Amino acid sequence: MESNTTTKVIVVPFSPSYQKAFKDLNTEWISTYFEIEPSDLKTLNHPQEYIIDKGGEIFSAILNNEILGVCALLKNNNDHFDFELVKMAVSPKAQGKGIGLLLAENALKWAEKKGASKIYLQSNTKLGAAIKLYEKLGFKEIKGIPSPYKRVDIQMMLTLNN
Repeated sequence: MESNTTTKVIVVPFSPSYQKAFKDLNTEWISTYFEIEPSDLKTLNHPQEYIIDKGGEIFSAILNNEILGVCALLKNNNDHFDFELVKMAVSPKAQGKGIGLLLAENALKWAEKKGASKIYLQSNTKLGAAIKLYEKLGFKEIKGIPSPYKRVDIQMMLTLNN
């Protein structure tokens, strides 16, 4: 891939035809570093029901009709935050090309248009490149929100300037 790959990548909202890529890309990275947990399966097997129908969105980064990366915003109905950035995955062949940044920026712009003021995420410090990306976007480490995932060892929050 040439260095200007991201100029040709389009980021599009969810379509049922993208569900397999959403599941496959996430299953690949989770299995590489951790184990698939029940909460993963619920979201990956039923994204329409657990993300879209509840007011969230799934974004896919596409180049030449191939989905290179995905991420989702899960609507939250508590006082801590408005959306959770979840299930960000970039194909190994496209990593380091700015795809994750492009996906996250599109997701955050979408959330801002929906009136969101706080975006939350959960991750693992083993994923150094992901943590650096989140910090670049302005996420700050927080503590205290319960997680359904064994692999989570860092939580971060971004306050949007609405």
